[in-house]
Amino acid sequence: MNVKTLLLGAAASLALAPAAYAERGADGHLNIIYWQAPSTMNPFLSGGTKEVEASSMVIEPLIRFDEKGEMVPMLVSEIPTVENGGVAEDLKSITYKLKEGVKWSDGSDFTAEDVVFTWEYCTHPEGGCAQSSYFDGVASVEAPDPLTVKVNFTEPKPFPYTAFVGSESPVIQKAQFSECLGAKAPECTDANFGPIGTGPFTVDEFKPNDVISLSANENYRDAAKPAFATVTLKGGGDAAAAARAVLETGEFDYAWNLQLAPEVLEKMEAAGKGEVVVAFGTSVERLHLNQTNADSSLGPDERSVFMNGENKHPFLTDPAVGKALSMAIDRQLLVDVGYGKAGKATCNVLPAPEAYASTANDDCLTQDIEGAKKVLEDAGWVAGADGVREKDGMRLSVLYQTSTNAVRQDTQALVKQWWNEIGVETELRNIDASVFFGGDPSSPDTFQKFYADIEMYTNNFAGVDPEAYMANWRCSEIPTPKTQWQGSNIQRFCDPAYDEIVTEMSKTADLETRGELAKQMNDMIVQGYSIIPLIHRGGQSAHAKTLAGVKMTDWDSELWNIADWHRVE
Repeated sequence: MNVKTLLLGAAASLALAPAAYAERGADGHLNIIYWQAPSTMNPFLSGGTKEVEASSMVIEPLIRFDEKGEMVPMLVSEIPTVENGGVAEDLKSITYKLKEGVKWSDGSDFTAEDVVFTWEYCTHPEGGCAQSSYFDGVASVEAPDPLTVKVNFTEPKPFPYTAFVGSESPVIQKAQFSECLGAKAPECTDANFGPIGTGPFTVDEFKPNDVISLSANENYRDAAKPAFATVTLKGGGDAAAAARAVLETGEFDYAWNLQLAPEVLEKMEAAGKGEVVVAFGTSVERLHLNQTNADSSLGPDERSVFMNGENKHPFLTDPAVGKALSMAIDRQLLVDVGYGKAGKATCNVLPAPEAYASTANDDCLTQDIEGAKKVLEDAGWVAGADGVREKDGMRLSVLYQTSTNAVRQDTQALVKQWWNEIGVETELRNIDASVFFGGDPSSPDTFQKFYADIEMYTNNFAGVDPEAYMANWRCSEIPTPKTQWQGSNIQRFCDPAYDEIVTEMSKTADLETRGELAKQMNDMIVQGYSIIPLIHRGGQSAHAKTLAGVKMTDWDSELWNIADWHRVE
C-alpha cells in the first residue's frame, strides 16, 4: 500500500467538498452559537477550544485534519513525505512548498517569512504562546525562498507533522504581529481580536466573551467561496439553550458541544429543524483492572504498589477472569442507555485513526454470558453456595469505582448486574470528579492511587499520531509512592516486550509500519485484559437542515471546512 495513501488520504482529499453555490456570499448570513464564548481570536494566547475554533475561520495552518483524521493540505501544494522528498531521509527536517498566489485578507502576499515568524513568535524566550508544545524538538525554521519552508528538528522525528499543522498551530502574519513578541503578545489587542488571515472570513467586530461579527474574505484563494457573506458567532448560555436554538427554534444554524442526554437531544431533534452530528476522535470509556494488590489491609508502601511482580493482584492478573468480565458486557446497550449517537461500542483502547485501529478484538462486540461462565469454570473458578465463584480459597469479589456522573453510575449498575450473573460479586463506588481526577498524592481516592480492583474513566490523545499515547503503558510510567503517584500507566501493566515495541515505533518513519506497531501494542493491552475498552466516545453538535457541507471532525476545529458550508432548501 502506498504510504501516503494510508494516512494522508486519497488525492480526492485535496479538493475538499465541491461548491454548491455560484459565487462568494450568495447564501447570505450564517448564525453560529458556541455556549462557551471566545475571549480572543488568537489561539496562541489561549489553550481553550472555543478560541481555537473561532479563530479557525480566519487564520489557518499549513495542513488540517479532516473528519477521518487524514491530513489535508490547506496552504501547501502537497503533504511532504519521505517518498516525495519532502521529509529528509534522516527524518531531521521537513520541507513545505507553499501554494502560489495565496493572499492575506489585506491583499498582501502570504510567504514563507510569515511561517518563520510564527515559529519565532511561539518560541520567544519571554513566552507569550500557549501552543508552544507544537514546536517541541524544532531547532529552526528557514525560508529558502518565498514559497519554501524548511523545519529542522534537533533529532530524527518519525512523525514530523506538528508545527503549523492543525487548528492549534496556525500561521499568523508577520507584518501584523511583528511588535507582539514575548511579553508584548497579550498587549496587541487589535491584532489579537482581529487577526489578518488567509481563511474564508475576516473579523468585523469582536466583543470578548460575547459575540463575533465576520465577513467573507474578498482575497480568499477560491473565488467562489465562502458561500456566506457574513457570519455571527454568538457566545454564552448553556448547552441546552444552544441545542434548542438550532433544533427547535431555528434561530441559529450551528450549535457546538451539546453535552446532553440522548433522550433530551432526540426530543429536540424531533422538532424537525435541525440534526445532531457527532465526530469521533480517540476518546474511550474503559475499565482498568488493577494488576497489583489493592487489599485495604496492606500498608501505604504496598497497597496498589507495583513491586516487579511481587505484589500481583490475586486474580485480576488471571487472563481468564479479565476475559470473562469483558465477555459478560453488552457494550451496545451501554451506548444506547448513556451515549446515543455520541457513542460506539469498541474493543480497542486505540480506536482511531483508521490506520491504527485493530480488528483483532471484535468478538467483544457480542455479549456472551454463557461463554463467560464457561471460561471461568474451565479456569477452575467454581460457584459457591451464594453464587460467587471461588478458587483456592479466593472469592471473585471486586470493588469497582469511577467518578460521580449519572451516565457512569448507570453503566456501573448494568455491569454489576452482568458480572453477578457470571458469579462475580461487585461493590460499586463513585467519587466526586474533582477528587477522583485531582491527583492529590495525599488522597486515597484518586484514580492514580487506584485503591480499588477496577476503575472506569475516559482518556484520549491529541492529534492523530499515537506514539506518545501508546508509550503511556511502559513499565516506567506506573504510578508509585516514589513518583508521588504520578504516571500514566494506571493499571500497572508491565511487559518488557511491550516496551521494546514502544522503542521500535519511536524509530520508525514508515506510516504503514507505525500503524502495525500501534495495533500490536493495542492488542497486547486488550488481550492481556489489564484494560477492557467499552465505548468509543464522540463529541456532538447540531446544525440546521438547511445548512449543508458540514463535515464535523474531532481531530481539528469543527469549523475546519466552513469555506464549504452552504445553504440548501
